[in-house]
Amino acid sequence: MNTSKHTELANHAWSVADLLRGDYKQSDYGKVILPFTVLRRLECVLEPTRDKVSETVARFKDQDLNTATFLRKASGHSFYNTSDLTLKKIGGDAQNIAMLLQRYVAAFSENAREVLDKYEFAQQIRRLESAGLLYQVVGKFTDLDLRPETVSNHNMGYVFEELIRRFAEQSNETAGEHFTPREVIELMVNLLIAPDGDALQVPGVVRTVMDPACGTGGMLSAADEHIRALNPDATVEAYGQELNPESWAICRSDLMIKGQYPENIALGNSFSDPAHGREKFDYLLANPPFGVEWKKVKEEVEYEHKNLGDAGRFGAGLPRINDGSLLFLQHMISMMKPVNLKGGGGSRIAIVFNGSPLFTGAAGSGESEIRRWILENDWLEGIVALPDQLFYNTGISTYFWILTNRKSPDHKGKVVLLDARDHWQKMRKSLGDKRKELGKRHISEITKLYGEALHAAEDAEHPLHAKVKVFDNTAFGYQRITVERPLKLRFEVTEETLTALAAAKPVQKLPDAEAFLSAVRTLLGKSWPKKDEMLLALNGAVTEAGVPWPTGAAFAKTIRDTIGVRDPEGEVQHIKGGAPEPDTDLRDYENVPLDEDVTAYLEREVHPHVPDAWIDHTKTKTGYEIPFTRHFYVYEPPRPLAEIDAELKALEAEIQGLLGEVTE
Repeated sequence: MNTSKHTELANHAWSVADLLRGDYKQSDYGKVILPFTVLRRLECVLEPTRDKVSETVARFKDQDLNTATFLRKASGHSFYNTSDLTLKKIGGDAQNIAMLLQRYVAAFSENAREVLDKYEFAQQIRRLESAGLLYQVVGKFTDLDLRPETVSNHNMGYVFEELIRRFAEQSNETAGEHFTPREVIELMVNLLIAPDGDALQVPGVVRTVMDPACGTGGMLSAADEHIRALNPDATVEAYGQELNPESWAICRSDLMIKGQYPENIALGNSFSDPAHGREKFDYLLANPPFGVEWKKVKEEVEYEHKNLGDAGRFGAGLPRINDGSLLFLQHMISMMKPVNLKGGGGSRIAIVFNGSPLFTGAAGSGESEIRRWILENDWLEGIVALPDQLFYNTGISTYFWILTNRKSPDHKGKVVLLDARDHWQKMRKSLGDKRKELGKRHISEITKLYGEALHAAEDAEHPLHAKVKVFDNTAFGYQRITVERPLKLRFEVTEETLTALAAAKPVQKLPDAEAFLSAVRTLLGKSWPKKDEMLLALNGAVTEAGVPWPTGAAFAKTIRDTIGVRDPEGEVQHIKGGAPEPDTDLRDYENVPLDEDVTAYLEREVHPHVPDAWIDHTKTKTGYEIPFTRHFYVYEPPRPLAEIDAELKALEAEIQGLLGEVTE
């Protein structure tokens, strides 16, 4: 089927929108058109075996048997309908059309009925009937020829995807929640599958594809299409899970329409109720929602993290509660096929992220530990930066992360960073936040560049050399060191230090606190360079006033902390054992590359400025971050002042000229 033919069929189905206008909002058109398209396709598919199914129903009538298996066999599909009704018959009885349509839907097998239920089809029937539109809508779809001999499963997929796209465009304020731009998916699938091109052309090859946030199934469809383009005889088994019931229904409908297995698409939360948790897949891809919190499943996720550890999905760490992106990635990694002793097996993963997972979280945080786990296991193959304004519901920059547990020998221990932010073309018409798109040329260029990334990074003469960088895994690691400096104090009795002393709890608890403070006040204006001299002077003044001098280390520390004043030239304070006491106000932190000696770093970078600094090794943490933008930053010098000044003068002259025209 050519493009114009499936567009013609989609236009026929979408023409129902003309009937709905006024009674339905534009964003709700799909809630009628999509389920009716599914219903009509199922009817056309089941038409040749309708009599056989009726015979089977009659044969087992009044028998206490589960006839589902027999009925599926009779229909020749994974679904069936036991009614003798059709849309044409239903449309011929205008008085009872709603009742008959409900009865028709109820006669479908549970898997088909479940999909229509998630569209809230019964509610749409009632709404259409009350608006006086049901008869006309049924008539429109009765005329739609979706028989398999006219429209193959593969081409029916194109028709349905076109309807999904239109639905997403009409409701573009929320489209990004369930619809990823087709050209973005195409590039993502290219990067995911392209390295396996030769293996996929083997006759009879079978590949499994999983999307744990599958939305309407666009990525699964694109992966299926790409693999079949390489090998028409390949078998592609699509699996997915989706939280939103309507999106789940669309995805399941798509598989049902294409003659695949809709039961492989599960409804539910991938974190708290993973439907395919124990299965392993060849390819995993996803565009999870950006920056969405996981508070609703906090209890289940934390339980798995604490009690299952590395045996579960989230052993590496937990990200902050307001962004579950890295939870999706850990979930996907848990479903990779293991690599066998001969180097076979294994999986590839592609996922869309915003910038946050690249660098959010300091050393020791959940995000950093997850990145560390991924890089130390050598799973991250590459990251591709995409143009901004590419998605329907966000204009921010996005990134593809490509992971695999079967890297090619030349990629082992390395990560490719590819900057594709300049590969885009402007859309003729914006859709929500989407103002840019990837053209066929851009997709081809990026795919080719990713495939030859190692060569492009090494060859300074390569035309896109500046767009690719290759790093060792350890290049993204760092040691977070704590740099301490000694606490230095001088000691003086001033109004300020007296106020601090009076506010200290150990002093307030003294039975003769007022007398104690009065005795210390007699030393107002005095200062001492050393702590022992200060304590001796205060002890003498207090004792002379007839007040007992309090004892104990805690009280002595209170006196020191309140009477002491920080002074770069002051006395160094010491803790028990004689080591210098660190000054928390002067404490600093430095990130030192993982492969660098921290002591050498301290001597080179810190000691020339503060010779008495030292590292508290007990607080050193290892962290990982991927500062993508920094690696591709190109310094642009500011414009010369003379040029700016000349431009301002020209503008000023232009304004004066315009003002002169107004006043004439």
